[in-house]
Amino acid sequence: MPVFERDSRYPFPREDVFAWHTRPGAFVRLSPPGMVTVLRPLSDGIEVGSTADLVISHPLLAGLLPSIPRRGGRGPVGARWRVRHTELEPGRSFVDEQVSGPFASWRHEHLFRDGPAGSTIITDRVTYELPPTLPGRLPLALIEMQLDGMFAFRERQLRDDLDLHARLASPPRRVVIAGSSGMIGTQLAALLSTGGHAVMRLIRSGVATDAVRWDPAHGRLDAGALAGADVAINLAGEPLLGRFNRAHRDAILRSRLGASATLARGVVDAGIPTLVQASAIGVYGPRRPGELLTEASAPGEGLLADVVRAWEGAAAPAAAAGVRTAWMRTGIVLSEVGGALAPQVPLFSIGLGGRLAAADAWQSWIGLDDAVRGFAHVALADAAEGPLNLVAPRPVTQQEFAETLGRVLHRPALVPTPAIGPKLVLGGVGYDQMIDTDQRVSSVKLADTGFWFAQGALSDALRHALMR
Repeated sequence: MPVFERDSRYPFPREDVFAWHTRPGAFVRLSPPGMVTVLRPLSDGIEVGSTADLVISHPLLAGLLPSIPRRGGRGPVGARWRVRHTELEPGRSFVDEQVSGPFASWRHEHLFRDGPAGSTIITDRVTYELPPTLPGRLPLALIEMQLDGMFAFRERQLRDDLDLHARLASPPRRVVIAGSSGMIGTQLAALLSTGGHAVMRLIRSGVATDAVRWDPAHGRLDAGALAGADVAINLAGEPLLGRFNRAHRDAILRSRLGASATLARGVVDAGIPTLVQASAIGVYGPRRPGELLTEASAPGEGLLADVVRAWEGAAAPAAAAGVRTAWMRTGIVLSEVGGALAPQVPLFSIGLGGRLAAADAWQSWIGLDDAVRGFAHVALADAAEGPLNLVAPRPVTQQEFAETLGRVLHRPALVPTPAIGPKLVLGGVGYDQMIDTDQRVSSVKLADTGFWFAQGALSDALRHALMR
């Protein structure tokens, strides 16, 4: 029976590292987006008997392992998996095993021991058996390669999250999040909970113990339900991805204005001292060649610039009422699960990837996890306010981006992607506003608040996002 084993080291005491694993968001933070989708998080943390349901959606693993469709035919495509925690020695070890899923058997031991100078060493030991339908050495080698990439991802993720929590050293806060089910919101809620903070989600439907219902389209939010919260974070809004016809453009604007105005009013009425509001570097306009854009730069022109100005303005009443308000002007977020990177990876993987716009046009990007940590930092660091550019410190040109992605994937990046492809997906307006861009944006103001970028170089961010 194959055994995979990997040691990882963390410059933090074993008690702190183990305690992190017991908190609600740990499982989500250690599940690589794009490879693992958590359908149902652990029912009781790492306690014996706790179960979780997930789907493996990574193209390689999902192709190797037998697909188990989700009931009803909805949700992510891939191999359905249920795991249960079967052993626990507090402070030293815990074990989870497959209940049902794609492997013939699976047992994952998490072993914690003290390292030198007050550090911690975690040994992950996975004993597994492939199904009889996958004989031979090639499937085994491919599974081992993906396991190695996944545990390297987990090591970076845990180390950088622990570092953030240590830097902030913030007392437990009660944080309200609107838009908690999105790409950033899912990870942000998990990150905050692993720091010991209580997260309350605003949801438009359903019932959950950690959630409050609201109706941003009609301006309905019970301010009483927010009483006692320390921070509100607004990530709500219609996703930008889609064909930019009139209906989509209207939905983008209406959803942002409704959510921002409703939450800003609720924050003031509930006496919440801090509001962190999502925004975008689109405020500067799609093309500003030759400029280094800072928070003091004049707004640009165009559809998204108009949307972002109105979006930021909808939260302005909170700032006027004395609430510490920050607008996070986010750049291109890199993740295999969505955003601008996801559709490029398949093209590069088959050798057809290339730059999307002019070779010398600038791209201001940020890794998903640095974006998530940036929101958490600003929410909990009391000195940060006003507009803040949430971008990596090293923007790159289109040519540099394509060449770096090609190197990470070990594929060529020689042929520019024809404009007709993105235009078919986004339409002419969407291509003009989101693809044919030239924005070199500074992150100095955010760095001056004390924020540290874990993935300041593009190659580091891509390797993390793609588990390389």
